Amino acid sequence: MGAAKTGRGARAGAARPPGRKRTLPRANAVDVVDRLALAIPKPHVELSHRDPWELLIAVILSAQSTDRRVNLVTPELFERWPTPAALAAAPVLEVEEVVRSTGFFRNKTKAIRGASQMLVDRFGAEVPRSMEELLQVPGVARKTANVVLGAAHAVAAGIVTDAHAMRVAQRLGLTQATAPEKIEADLCREFPQGSWIEMGHRLVLHGRYVCTARAPKCPSCPLNEICPSRLAPGDGDWQGRARAESDDMAERALEFAPTK
Repeated sequence: MGAAKTGRGARAGAARPPGRKRTLPRANAVDVVDRLALAIPKPHVELSHRDPWELLIAVILSAQSTDRRVNLVTPELFERWPTPAALAAAPVLEVEEVVRSTGFFRNKTKAIRGASQMLVDRFGAEVPRSMEELLQVPGVARKTANVVLGAAHAVAAGIVTDAHAMRVAQRLGLTQATAPEKIEADLCREFPQGSWIEMGHRLVLHGRYVCTARAPKCPSCPLNEICPSRLAPGDGDWQGRARAESDDMAERALEFAPTK
């Protein structure tokens, strides 16, 4: 037999029994729900819309763009082509010109015209109310479907997992996954289904304005004490930080309220 191992190699080899995974720091999901409910009591979609179809088209256009940019484009889009049938029949070049500033305008034009045509052909010009049917629509993946089903139909089929929501979930330690569908599955296990719609929008908004990709606002974050990724201590108590975020979100909601 060889000599017994000593030093760093021995300690590393005995760190944990075979098959046991290392437990990473993580936030308590119940605390996350409670704190974000106070910080964002009325979560909202920041895409202006008047009905489920307008929301569907706006979400498709928001890929690789911002909600603010899409909101500058959709008034003209829906004024010129106010129904699924009208948009489906619209001249390609004219639609491309209207949506050009959202980026990837050729692909998006194909998607929104194709989506509108399918709604007319298969769903009576109405936006489907099930995940299975909505995923058949051109330009629609799970993120888009979750936004539309939750915000337009109040159907909790899953949790919205855009880049902002995924970043917050990862920083909180609620998931170790990187693929959107796996992160969504982890979040659905963490939170009760009755909270899925609101939690999805809360994670998106919190990630967009507080837990930002660069220079996250850790001192003003109501999740500070329970977040394993915090970069600095919180200012004051978490309730005060939550109320400040709530005031900010209420002001932002005025700008992004659904149009009439």
